Amino acid sequence: MQYDHILIRYGEMALKGKNIRSFIQALQENLQVKLKDFPNAKVKRTQGRMFVLLNGHEPEPIIEICKKVFGIHSLSLALKVENDVEQIKEAALEALKKADARTFKVAAKRVDKNFPHGSLEMNQIVGSHLLVNTEGYTVDVHEPDVEIKVEIREEATYITSENISGAGGLPVGTAGKSLLLLSGGIDSPVAGYLAMKRGVQLEAIHFHSPPYTSERARQKVLDLTKKLVGYGKSIKVHIVPFTKLQQEIFREMPDSYAMTIMRRMMFRIAEAVCEQENILSLTTGENLGQVASQTMESMHAINEVTNYPVIRPLIAMDKAEVVDISKEIDTYEISILPYEDCCTIFVPKSPKTRPRRDKINALEARHDFGPSIEEAIAGIETIHITAKSEDTEFEDLL
Repeated sequence: MQYDHILIRYGEMALKGKNIRSFIQALQENLQVKLKDFPNAKVKRTQGRMFVLLNGHEPEPIIEICKKVFGIHSLSLALKVENDVEQIKEAALEALKKADARTFKVAAKRVDKNFPHGSLEMNQIVGSHLLVNTEGYTVDVHEPDVEIKVEIREEATYITSENISGAGGLPVGTAGKSLLLLSGGIDSPVAGYLAMKRGVQLEAIHFHSPPYTSERARQKVLDLTKKLVGYGKSIKVHIVPFTKLQQEIFREMPDSYAMTIMRRMMFRIAEAVCEQENILSLTTGENLGQVASQTMESMHAINEVTNYPVIRPLIAMDKAEVVDISKEIDTYEISILPYEDCCTIFVPKSPKTRPRRDKINALEARHDFGPSIEEAIAGIETIHITAKSEDTEFEDLL
């Protein structure tokens, strides 16, 4: 008897009340898209449960995919049998033999109230069968090596023996779209990942300043995006030609205020992309107090130029926590590649850590950046990243 199902459990989604149907539908669609390379695998759901029918596919690669799909709290390989006591006993015995264990516990759950035996009675029936038909196994109801779960539902009974942790969170696409300011460093990919975990569908914007930033720096951002796509849907990356505007800022503005003003220009351009793409918020990798542009005063000054909410998932994290997540999601090694981004090539010697809005507005009023902003927006190149690099598509924003 071979495992033929993967049982999917969702945690937080179960608290969504009347809205749970739309969340479950989104999870099913996202999971089926992720399994497109396994044509026989089908995602099905019943009342309160979702399953992947393996239909002959090996379970291990499909489990690895499921573990990265947001909205899945946990998953288990499952044996499906009819609601028949003898079949249930034999399937439970097979599940125990497949497990690496010497102690066990049976946990039966009777969802189908028409089944003639209650949960406690089934624990005794199945447990006794396992003890009689094996050698060297003992029952441990407190800390067993393996818990044989028997879930008796109306359509069938499912037996599982291992609980695998999922990614948690909410299905991508259930919380609207956000535009991630993706620099290529350690922080912004982690911020994107955490936003996706809350159900956000991402697009990304990257400010590219050739010849100061190289094609390798640009490719680095695309490679980071491919890692994020592994946790969600496809992502559009909007590449902004930023050289002219950046040079203009650092030529016309005082050195101490140039970094803050540059960030304000980025937000203005990002807002224009949001309007074009029907995106409802911005997401950044900012971390309070980490650098000069991430003080409370700097964020206050930078936020002035947009009415869009700014999501900052890393705002109160230690750097070590961010690095740990970046390693977990496999973006760290790409992020530390020594290719400069536009935020690191024009770093002033003494950036203002407590910029004032009135001072910045007075400085910006001395020079018309409007034409350069419009030129940067008009020159945006949009790259559509899907799960496979060969599926990358290019398009113009306007």
